[in-house]
Amino acid sequence: MADAAIPDYPQGLTFEKVWAMFQETDKKFQETREQMKETDRLIKETDRQMKETDRQMKETDRRLKEAEKLISKNGEQIGGLHNSFGEMAEHLVAPGIADRFNELGFHFNAISPGGIKILDENKKIKAEVDLLLQNGSVIIAIEVKARVVHKDIEHHLRRLEIFKEYCLKQNDRRKIYGAIAGAIFGSKEKKETLDAGLYVLEQSGDTMKLELPPGFEPREW
Repeated sequence: MADAAIPDYPQGLTFEKVWAMFQETDKKFQETREQMKETDRLIKETDRQMKETDRQMKETDRRLKEAEKLISKNGEQIGGLHNSFGEMAEHLVAPGIADRFNELGFHFNAISPGGIKILDENKKIKAEVDLLLQNGSVIIAIEVKARVVHKDIEHHLRRLEIFKEYCLKQNDRRKIYGAIAGAIFGSKEKKETLDAGLYVLEQSGDTMKLELPPGFEPREW
């Protein structure tokens, strides 16, 4: 049997050099393994964060749904409160307001608590008047508020314009005046209302007080 051939190694390659090369290769292998472990750790951490983000998103979604339910419930309660106040205005405020104007000689023979709803061409409410006092020649359209603020005055002026258009379409040529009745009426809002040519009716005890400053001229629509 012939002797096995001895490999022809490169010149100058010694055991020490081979051992050093082996150690360097092993070092790189260990570094690569550590990098793979770190990559695996980062993947697991990313997965954990994604799961946490998903949990937080589900929790946020749950809270949003609870908030929507609460808003809806509060909206119903506020709507109910508004309706209750409207009914109170119809049954308690209307007679007192009519008395105050009749004392001025208007002699209203029709009181319309609940007022009137004016619809647009799509049958949606375009304007709504809380209370109407009427006789053969005059209509007073009254807005009733618990607390009167600036926007209430602006809205009522616009409401009166719409109401005037509505009356003309009905061939109703009676004079139209406006008034705002409030349980709480600040001095600034009261002056703004009067300056706009609207009557001011303010709660005074168990009745309504009609504000008529010197020189006041109601605006006619």
